[in-house]
Amino acid sequence: MTERLHKQLAHLGFGSRRQIEEWIRAGRVTVDGQPATLGQTLTGTEHVRVNGRRVNLDVSPRRRVLAYYKPEDEICSRSDPEGRASVFDRLPRLGVGRWIAVGRLDINSQGLLLLTTDGELANRLMHPATEIEREYAVRVRGQVSAESLERLQTGVELEDGPARFEQLVDGGGEGVNHWYHVVLKEGRKREVRRLWESQGVVVSRLVRVRYGPIRLRRGLRLGHWDELDPAEIDTLLAAVGLPPEVKPPRPAHPPRPQVSSTAKRAGRRPHSGSRRR
Repeated sequence: MTERLHKQLAHLGFGSRRQIEEWIRAGRVTVDGQPATLGQTLTGTEHVRVNGRRVNLDVSPRRRVLAYYKPEDEICSRSDPEGRASVFDRLPRLGVGRWIAVGRLDINSQGLLLLTTDGELANRLMHPATEIEREYAVRVRGQVSAESLERLQTGVELEDGPARFEQLVDGGGEGVNHWYHVVLKEGRKREVRRLWESQGVVVSRLVRVRYGPIRLRRGLRLGHWDELDPAEIDTLLAAVGLPPEVKPPRPAHPPRPQVSSTAKRAGRRPHSGSRRR
């Protein structure tokens, strides 16, 4: 059975399909000693290397997903020339593959960040075609007119195309600060902030509280994470059209010994087939 190279590497947790395609273009992936090509397929017998390191195509790592509560002042990249803290600094170490961030939150934002070892799942969760909802709690400064709120829901033109909030709910507030809950179905860079800025409104705080069916758990502390259980992972898989996790078969229990009517009448225990020494 053949499978596309970028899809198999994504499944092994090397990165999202988009990341791996960029690596292939940059010559960082080889197959049997030759630079890989976009769309190349594998049969499973090839020698694949990423950045010079051999890839074991026979390994099938367990799919894992973390729900991380990202604080402000952390970046979503693995390295930074400025030496700023990264979300990856706090994650559990992996023996195989690596953690892939599902979308990003900018350094001034906090909230729910999903990370997974499955590049295919990450790709589908981020792809615009799946229209996965992202929900944010937004605190803005000053009064917002009814006309501005209407425009934010009907659509405004940004520098990278039209955008709008699928939902916009008043969250209340006092003084100059006011909260709103907004929902998007795409993840363009700083889109929530840019939508508000298009109406002359300054965002003073931004918290992502939901990504698809997964909500930020109450009580989860900043800089900490929860690992999703199999049922939650299945919910995520269903949201992007992937089959559910294959559950390991339950161990078969040996049949219970039958008690003859004679033994029952005599009050004797049936013989179990083992002897106590």
